Amino acid sequence: MNSQPVTSRRGRTLEIWSPEDKAFWEREGEAIARLNLWISVPALFLAFAIWQVWSVVAVSLPTLGFRYSTNQLFWLAAAPALSGATLRIFYSFMVPLVGGRRWTAISTASLLIPAIGIGFAVQDNTTTYPTMLLLALLCGLGGGNFSSSMANISFFFPKERKGSALGVNAGLGNLGVSVVQFLSPLVVTAGIFGIFAGDPQSAGKAGQTTLVWTQNAAFVWVPWIALTSLAAWFGMNDLAEAKASFAEQAVIFRRKHNWLMCVLYLGTFGSFIGYAAGFPLLIKSQFPGVNPLAYAWLGPLVGAVVRPFGGWLADKLGGARVTLWNFVVMACAVGGVLAFLPSGHSGGDFTGFFISFLVLFLTTGIGNGSTFRMIPVIFLTSRLREVDPADREAVQRATKEGNTEAAATLGFSAAMAAYGGFFIPKSYGSSISLTGGPEAALYVFIAFYFVCIAVTWWHYARRNAPMPC
Repeated sequence: MNSQPVTSRRGRTLEIWSPEDKAFWEREGEAIARLNLWISVPALFLAFAIWQVWSVVAVSLPTLGFRYSTNQLFWLAAAPALSGATLRIFYSFMVPLVGGRRWTAISTASLLIPAIGIGFAVQDNTTTYPTMLLLALLCGLGGGNFSSSMANISFFFPKERKGSALGVNAGLGNLGVSVVQFLSPLVVTAGIFGIFAGDPQSAGKAGQTTLVWTQNAAFVWVPWIALTSLAAWFGMNDLAEAKASFAEQAVIFRRKHNWLMCVLYLGTFGSFIGYAAGFPLLIKSQFPGVNPLAYAWLGPLVGAVVRPFGGWLADKLGGARVTLWNFVVMACAVGGVLAFLPSGHSGGDFTGFFISFLVLFLTTGIGNGSTFRMIPVIFLTSRLREVDPADREAVQRATKEGNTEAAATLGFSAAMAAYGGFFIPKSYGSSISLTGGPEAALYVFIAFYFVCIAVTWWHYARRNAPMPC
């Protein structure tokens, strides 16, 4: 393979990129890849923070005088996932079309729109519900970023490092969910931006009134978004090797493994983002005496922190094996949630409920890492099977095609999985409206995990599986 040094540049574009060449990787490839990864991480972190800011803001609106129903609040928490998942479909193909550096900078800067908009809207409790819903949908700009970010980073690393690299990018990026749920209740207690952020609001509950600056939950991210956008524009690289037309990427729609991995990633990441979006409101509806914002952030934190470990574990043991057993534990964890919910004359057991959810978040994180390790291996192996290993030119062509298809599948499967962020909160809301509790939704989740177990075992994990990985 080509071992020329990276000397030919067009602006910030690298004309030569051969991470599978060990000499090239050790000489200069690894340093460049790591720089792009460590700029990508904060950009993705901010994207997740904006994407999930409504999971916190929606809980606070009733105390500020906004007269929205419980179902409307669940809609506000779920709407960013709906728009984010849809945007991911388009974002999946943007890196080879536009360039990873350019698209990271542009898509990160776009987060300023919902961040500033929410900051002004929450200061007036006469703001109409359609306006709030539009702002919630605009938060989906943050959700879309994940697909392009993961597709971009996948091009920079060799096959044996992809699981760990993608795990770090996604895991530390996913921390934005937990941090926004932990930080928001703190920053709203003081006028940290002075006259620049507006006046406080009166929050009333149980006859007590306190002053809060709810706008800070959105405004606190504005300067960091601006700085990270600049860092991406001036510090990251575009790869000439990653350029591909939409037609070249669209071949994934004819690949069986693209659709299978969409199902599996819906089971892992779809669960993570859906549980994160709905957790605060679920706690509030089932355990009214518990402050949801004191606990809800811990679940996404566990899921995010463990994701790099899931990628590393999959690199060591195999993605399919880790994914299979992970789904088994996920089904058991949902059973634990069901066992500790309030029912009949029982008030439920919040401790057992919370621990079960922490286990569930833990497994979503591990599964996120293991499934995303499976995708590059599947598509690279599939293309290399079609060529003679002794034909160097054919191997290079197959490697490029495999990496392009893997990147597109990473993005597209992330788009499909993000709909879990809409489906899970809405399932809670619908189940509570129809049956009085969330149990029906949770039973559906268990059934889906059994489907994921069967798909993983048959196609990837069993002895003589058609695509072991």
